[in-house]
Amino acid sequence: MKKFITPLLLFLTVNLMSAQYAGQVASGSSYNAASSALVSTVIGDMDDQYDRLSKQTGIDDFAGSPYTNDTFVQTPVFYDDESMGSYFYRYNAYNEEIEIKKTNLSEEKIAALTKDKSIKVMVNGKPMGFATFIDKKGNTLNGYLTTVLDGKTYDLYKRVNVKFTEGQKAQNSFVKAVPNRFTHFIEYYYQEKGVNRIDEIPSKTNKIAKLFKEPLKSELKNYIKDNNLDVKGESDLIKVFNYLNEK
Repeated sequence: MKKFITPLLLFLTVNLMSAQYAGQVASGSSYNAASSALVSTVIGDMDDQYDRLSKQTGIDDFAGSPYTNDTFVQTPVFYDDESMGSYFYRYNAYNEEIEIKKTNLSEEKIAALTKDKSIKVMVNGKPMGFATFIDKKGNTLNGYLTTVLDGKTYDLYKRVNVKFTEGQKAQNSFVKAVPNRFTHFIEYYYQEKGVNRIDEIPSKTNKIAKLFKEPLKSELKNYIKDNNLDVKGESDLIKVFNYLNEK
């Protein structure tokens, strides 16, 4: 096992087939806490992952990608409000893992950010971090959420949920093989300030309105209708939550 130590970040790169979920770090020395919290293991790089799924399914062809960005992109990393410097990252949404490198050199080993709720990376200027949330089926999940809106009363988050569908081998020469497929789905979540709970937002107007009590429930329903908003789209959903934060 090789160690890569930087002034503010400490990474361990170990090729494991299972993810390590880490919790919050005890308060104390900012340097020590941050360094310890950023230690994690890598499930496997892109080639490793495709190779594993190929062996699992017996199919070598793939459509789509487990990553939101296949190449490494430079981003600042924060521990709470403390800047930890600039790094290169790519997000494996299928594994819920942020892969990271100090440089973008191909020979540098890939490490991973630990799944700690104090750590954030910036995605298009918006913070993305590990969180616990509840989906529309009532399941409590752990994963990465990106802040879309930090409001006075309500925060709005986005999640990229990647699902894997096993392909099918060609049954005969007249039927084409179906490749393994990664499909991306966008989900939105909200959190009321002061409430330790993040919930998925339904994609229908009536169901969104039901999240709130009267008279806000009726007011919101009328606002969406009067402005002809499509609550499935991010831009209109931002308008909805801007409206809620002005109430």
